[in-house]
Formats: sequence, structure tokens, C-alpha cells
Amino acid sequence: MEHASDNRELGDGRVRWRRFAVLTVPAVGVTAALGIALAQGALAASFAVSGQQFKVSAASLTGEGFVQYGSVDVNAREELIPVAVTAIREAKLHSLCQSVVTTLPVIGDVSLNLTAGQKTPVEATNLFVDATQLSGNAAFTNIEIGRDASTLDKGPADAQGMQDLFSQQADTVTITDLKQTAWATNAGTFKLSGLHMKVNKGKKECF
Repeated sequence: MEHASDNRELGDGRVRWRRFAVLTVPAVGVTAALGIALAQGALAASFAVSGQQFKVSAASLTGEGFVQYGSVDVNAREELIPVAVTAIREAKLHSLCQSVVTTLPVIGDVSLNLTAGQKTPVEATNLFVDATQLSGNAAFTNIEIGRDASTLDKGPADAQGMQDLFSQQADTVTITDLKQTAWATNAGTFKLSGLHMKVNKGKKECF
């Protein structure tokens, strides 16, 4: 039999403490996980990511100072999202395309498309992409595979992961027919020549 002193719901503001504990444990667990991730430098994007992934493609990408390692993003609900971070100190992208599809009530699918770098390449410094999928034809110079993620030193200054985790880095990288799906992108500088943005009804993606 349950004791009335700790389980009876009364009008004087008392609550069922066992039920309260069950409801608060998940929130406390998430907060603790976030605290550990922050302390260990595991969080990738420096902002809460949206609930939508977006697609990015490019005819080619060339970069100096390439690193790649596992990490996590966090959304506004404080949910942790595993990602693979690709960070490049200096990058150039030809024929860049970025797309995201949103489904709205009544209207249906709406696509936001951005293109740039058709003639003059897009230029970025300290570029970070938090992706869940990447494909293309890649070539590296002086690549190191299996390096401890906390010791990376060829990419941007802050491009390091958690100690003991897998990572790789290279002096240079070239990727043709690049296709990736990502949660976030941020850069120190991002120069988009020939920028064109368009909203389309229906689903229109880069790939």
C-alpha cells in the first residue's frame, strides 16, 4: 500500500513525488549529457540546429587544412544529434547548390534553393560542416587516418574532437561531384559569387 504522505495529490500544492521523479529524470539526464559534452568539447555547431537537414552539392571542392571527426549537434529541444564534422581551413567550391524542403499546412512542400560559384568559385575560411552523409571522388595529400581527435592540428584552430575518438586529417583535399546532407554549416568568412536564391512550390533539391 502506498503511503498517503508521499503519494496523495491534495489541494494544498503537494504532489506525487514518485511520479514527479519519473517525469524529471529524462530532463536531468539530457542536461547532464549536454554538460559533459560541453566540458569535453564534443558539441559541434555553436548554435541550436533546426529540425531540418539540408542538402549541399558542388561540382568540386578544393581545400587546405582538412580534418574530419565525430561529434554531436544539439537542437532547441536539447536533443543530441550525432554528426561527422568536416572542417577545412581554406576552401573553394565550384557550382555550389544548397536546398532545403519544408512541408507547410495546406500549401504542401516548399523548396528553398541557393546557388553560387558558377563562374568564380565560392570561397570560405574556417569552414565547418556537420553532416550525416557525404559522397564524391576524393583525393588527399599527406593524410593521417586514425589520429586521436583531440590532437588534430591541420584544420581550423578549434577543429578538434573528443580524446580517444577516431579522426583523420590531411594537408589538402579535393572532392569532385560532392554531395552531402547536413544539419549545420558555419564559417569564419563565406564569399558567394553569383549568388541566386529562389523559393519553389514542390520538392526541388540539389540531388
